[in-house]
Amino acid sequence: MTPEELRAARDRVIPDVVAGGLRVLFCGINPGLMSAATGHHFARPGNRFWPVLHRSGFTPRQLQPSEQDELLSYGLGITNVVARASARADELSAEEYREGGRLLTEKVERLRPVWLAVVGVTAYRTAFDEKKARIGPQERTIGGARVWALPNPSGLNAHWSLEAMAEEYARLREASADVADT
Repeated sequence: MTPEELRAARDRVIPDVVAGGLRVLFCGINPGLMSAATGHHFARPGNRFWPVLHRSGFTPRQLQPSEQDELLSYGLGITNVVARASARADELSAEEYREGGRLLTEKVERLRPVWLAVVGVTAYRTAFDEKKARIGPQERTIGGARVWALPNPSGLNAHWSLEAMAEEYARLREASADVADT
């Protein structure tokens, strides 16, 4: 991928990987330039989403970003708080986050997933005005879906190791399996 191709991907929107009635709808902050250029969510090589999804037990093997549509067969999907691509999440305004939260609420009401998993607690706090939110299950529901804030899998998130992140995602997997079994 050339620098020119990445720059040309700025502000692009990539399609969600969604269906009605998902077990978990993962919600990223917004697409990065690599994701926008390829059309695949969490496509930057340093992003830990795909390894964490596998290590946490959500998928039987580590999927590549180009295999993102396979998530639907596991009852999983992907969307974003803010649809437009940027080089860094800090390029987004608080207003974009709030508007993204409003649009995400409409999407969740329409798709009716059991869990909405926002991968980035800061994005969740801003989009839904939940200033004290912490990683883990939240009190609020959105469109009938329970909400879980997960650590951001970006390689820039040095506060969470791959193993610790996989453990947190596994907690969500177990909770989502409990709901699916009832």
